[in-house]
Amino acid sequence: MTDSSSAHAVSATEPIIAVDHVFKSVEDSTGSLDILRDIDFRLAPKETVAIVGASGSGKSTLLSIIAGLDTPTKGTVRLAGQELFALDEDERAALRGQKMGFVFQSFQLMGNLTALENVMLPLELAGDRSARAQAQEMLARVGLGQRLNHYPKVLSGGEQQRVALARAFVVRPAVLLADEPTGSLDFATGETIMQLMFDLNREQGTTLVMVTHDRAIAARCDRRIVIEAGRVASID
Repeated sequence: MTDSSSAHAVSATEPIIAVDHVFKSVEDSTGSLDILRDIDFRLAPKETVAIVGASGSGKSTLLSIIAGLDTPTKGTVRLAGQELFALDEDERAALRGQKMGFVFQSFQLMGNLTALENVMLPLELAGDRSARAQAQEMLARVGLGQRLNHYPKVLSGGEQQRVALARAFVVRPAVLLADEPTGSLDFATGETIMQLMFDLNREQGTTLVMVTHDRAIAARCDRRIVIEAGRVASID
């Protein structure tokens, strides 16, 4: 088996993600609205963590800030020792491309690209000349070796999420961020997708950070961070 730790080049003793006293506020017609308040935690390499809480508690906003897609009002986030918000948008995008994979509830596939082309895309953007071969191998790993040339519109929801998993893992990310990855799937399909995600995560030694409403899925993670009204209510 390939040693994924060398690919990630992250010390086992330092956190892969450090969220330092993050606040997020927005202005609306009634004034200032606090979405996140003093969020502070560390995640170790290869750890699996579920972020859970009621709708509107700030979970997805927190995930976006960890990804560097949204900016905090106060506080910092470090990814593999690099302070995200000391970088400009282009530099953050480059770091995401090197270190992160993403899986969304709505799949976020490119409708004009085949399954193979969707999975090849992040490798091609990185200038990887073996993009096709790696994408074919990863699609076979997720059980879609016979669906390479199919477009998303002719794939089932479960198949589309398998393509999304293949696209996320093909770059061997240090961190995988997943936002309600089974939210639009039926129970049985969701169970299959989650097992595949955990299997791939274990094989590659990725740090998994997942927003979910599903307590059973959260229970499968190493730790659970419970968000209530924008604050960390508990970490177990």
